[in-house]
Amino acid sequence: MTKELTCCPMKKPQILTLFMLFCLMAKAQELTLPQHSQYNADNPFLISPVYAGIGDHIKVRLNGLTQWVGIEDAPDTQTLAADARIGNRSGLGMFLYNDSNGFTRQRGSRVSFAHHLTIDRYDDEFLSFGISYNFNQFRIDTENFTMQNGELPTDDRATTNHNFDVGILYRYDKFFISLNAANILPKNLESFNPTFEPNTLRNYYMYTGYTFAKNNNSKLEIEPSVFFQWFESDGRSVTDLNAKFRFHDFEDYYYLGLTYRFLNDTAQPFTPLFLSPMAGLKKSNFYFGYSYQILTNEIAGFNLGTHVLTVGMDLFQGISNCRCTY
Repeated sequence: MTKELTCCPMKKPQILTLFMLFCLMAKAQELTLPQHSQYNADNPFLISPVYAGIGDHIKVRLNGLTQWVGIEDAPDTQTLAADARIGNRSGLGMFLYNDSNGFTRQRGSRVSFAHHLTIDRYDDEFLSFGISYNFNQFRIDTENFTMQNGELPTDDRATTNHNFDVGILYRYDKFFISLNAANILPKNLESFNPTFEPNTLRNYYMYTGYTFAKNNNSKLEIEPSVFFQWFESDGRSVTDLNAKFRFHDFEDYYYLGLTYRFLNDTAQPFTPLFLSPMAGLKKSNFYFGYSYQILTNEIAGFNLGTHVLTVGMDLFQGISNCRCTY
């Protein structure tokens, strides 16, 4: 691909777009939304159902992700997430999404339930379990296909899938670790070619971190964390190294952060994908977050980067005597 771009400078945009389109279609057909730095924007419920109901508000977060600005038909994703406590120890959550990748479209939803247990209330030791039901509609839009030779398909290729995610979360004082399995059922391949389509959707991921603070009244918190995701179908995996700095002002806070993502490729270990600085604030019940991704691969020179914007509200504060939902 690099050689073609060098020898045919007049065809750079077309070749690059076609290359990315093929990659994106393969990725999109796995029914997996892109996980970037959205979960760091005060919204870990995006990646795991176990966080539903942790906190004393109904948390609503609207997220927009625009990848590779300046490239036509680049990926674009919008999500709406909300979760709330029910009773003293349980929570419900809802997640809606709309994703477009070139000629592919994904729309769907998730409904999550989590239950939180107290192991030791004096040491703040808690265990949570979560499950999500996923509904996904995937479609390849063929009406805009063009081909110089041969015939084009005349009908849209679409499929509907139902699936489940499960997770477990352990918290001890300021340490946390969650283990999750997503899309645990195989995919419906009736509308596609089963010879080339991967049937296994399962992917596994871990999210862990620790919050450092001088004391309980400290205005500064430092939270390093790690996100690791592995795909069963082909064995590929990615790792995020995160650092977040929160500055508290009574119940409000401001934060700065950084995410570094790399591939765990055996041939090229620690291959960098992007570096993402971020900033945000929580003022009263309003939340705002923004991150910009600096690409570190070969397509960095052909776009203006990736933008992630999150806005939200914390509504209807509730009361619970159980520390496991704090």
